[in-house]
Amino acid sequence: MTIETLTPEMISVASVGEAPRGFAGWQRVVQRLLSKTPAVYDTFTTSAIAEAVQTARERAEELDLEIPSRSGPHLLKLRPVFGPAGDVHAMRMWLGPASESVPQSNAAVGAIWDLETQTLQLPSGSTRLPGISAERYVPRMSIAELFRQMPTFDGHAEVLDLLYGPRAGAKLQFDVAVTDWSGRPPGQWRITIRARDDERTRGAWWLIEDVTSADTPAEWPTLERVGLREAHRRAGTHLAVVQLEHTSISHWLTDPAPWVRWDYLFRPVDVFHQDDRPRLVELGARLRSGDTAGVTIRALDYGGGYTPTSLLLYPYPGYANSQLAIAQLVRIADNFPVLDQVRPASESRQRGAPVGYDEQLRHWLAGRRKHSPAY
Repeated sequence: MTIETLTPEMISVASVGEAPRGFAGWQRVVQRLLSKTPAVYDTFTTSAIAEAVQTARERAEELDLEIPSRSGPHLLKLRPVFGPAGDVHAMRMWLGPASESVPQSNAAVGAIWDLETQTLQLPSGSTRLPGISAERYVPRMSIAELFRQMPTFDGHAEVLDLLYGPRAGAKLQFDVAVTDWSGRPPGQWRITIRARDDERTRGAWWLIEDVTSADTPAEWPTLERVGLREAHRRAGTHLAVVQLEHTSISHWLTDPAPWVRWDYLFRPVDVFHQDDRPRLVELGARLRSGDTAGVTIRALDYGGGYTPTSLLLYPYPGYANSQLAIAQLVRIADNFPVLDQVRPASESRQRGAPVGYDEQLRHWLAGRRKHSPAY
């Protein structure tokens, strides 16, 4: 059993075995578990398990308890699942006869969505998850980068609604197939999210479990999605979901614009020139009235410069967060250098200083060019 501890005031069951439990009340699930072992139920209670879980959570360490019973000794094993800051995002619990071997658990890690930086923070242990290799691992990634690993996922609107407008009690759980850079479906994740807006985090805490199994069916994009993406590719159209208030790309609806460096950035907002970002924010009111809007901005390229790019913006239909827009990106001209405006030295970054994880980017680009028709 995996018990999520993503917020201080709430705990619930995320998974039992390979089955999702969708924030089920942990007391009820534990009682069902104990009822299957009556000998243990006579000597061990849900309150005793709650105390053990709380102790292991507070100490952030493993806990083993031996439970005597009429049918022989049993073991309760608790294993914490850590997030990037060393906090316990979940507890994995196993209860069974001491004579049985404990089954090997699949990988699980905690993650933190930080709204201020618009990054998903991941611990190094995430490389044990399918879809994240050691060569590609970075401690922070944008939500757009995560979505690119989920080609069959269609719940982007719900996820973005929670991430960009964290409200008390908001939560999500879903299973999703993930791919690596070659496009193969190597596994499946179960993602459990709770929104947070407190002194620790403005954003959300995540639990990511590897639920890949031999029985996991392969998932592939629908014929409609493949056909539309191919049509846009042949037409040279590039569409993205842009978060206007935070001036970043949240999701690519088509192949990413090849001249825009949107990935492996320390700060996802750096995709647009800092002097152009206020213009995007100003367009929010116009789009909320139902109008479209056009603007020319400078987009970061893979050479470290900026390329003039035209954005035609449409309101994102039927979405709770009114700061989202659909943007069509068009490159204005090739090989057209754009010089940064003069700013105080304290505000300008050192010339040639990296804006992101360049080593991982080179590894990713090498593989992407081999396998993507866009290159």
